[in-house]
Amino acid sequence: MLVEALAALAAAGGGAVVQAAGTDAWTGLRRRVGEIFGRAGTARAAAELDRLDHTARVVLAPDAPADVAAQRLRQEGVWATRFETLLEELDEAGRERAAAELRELLSFVAASAGDTAVATGRAVARDGGSATSGIRNTGGGRPGPARVVHTGDAEATGAGSSAVTGIVNE
Repeated sequence: MLVEALAALAAAGGGAVVQAAGTDAWTGLRRRVGEIFGRAGTARAAAELDRLDHTARVVLAPDAPADVAAQRLRQEGVWATRFETLLEELDEAGRERAAAELRELLSFVAASAGDTAVATGRAVARDGGSATSGIRNTGGGRPGPARVVHTGDAEATGAGSSAVTGIVNE
């Protein structure tokens, strides 16, 4: 059984895999994951790369928004388990090295993938209010790309109201 910090690191790795799917960060993430699993052998690394490709296909499939959200959560769990299993299998030195590489992977994805919103709900603005279903960046936003998939509907009623689905940079 892994210590809590390593289990949390594995869970964050699962989230990073799903976050990077379909972004400019994907190629770099894929390479880094192959290197992390490559320590357990080239056959294992190749199998994990195939699994990564499957994950990308699943989370980018044009299904209904509820299906996309559920698949993303499922794939995060799958990859968290894969990383946790790998960390458990390694000796202490290998585990420390893999954990450091996984932390580097998380930093890379955080810097590269940008903001992502998936399967958002409905944005409704009334009586001069505003609402966004997706991503709203104010004050210059975050560096890096932003991506929305299956954002909800937007409805604005009343004078001065605005509702947007997608990405807003203010």
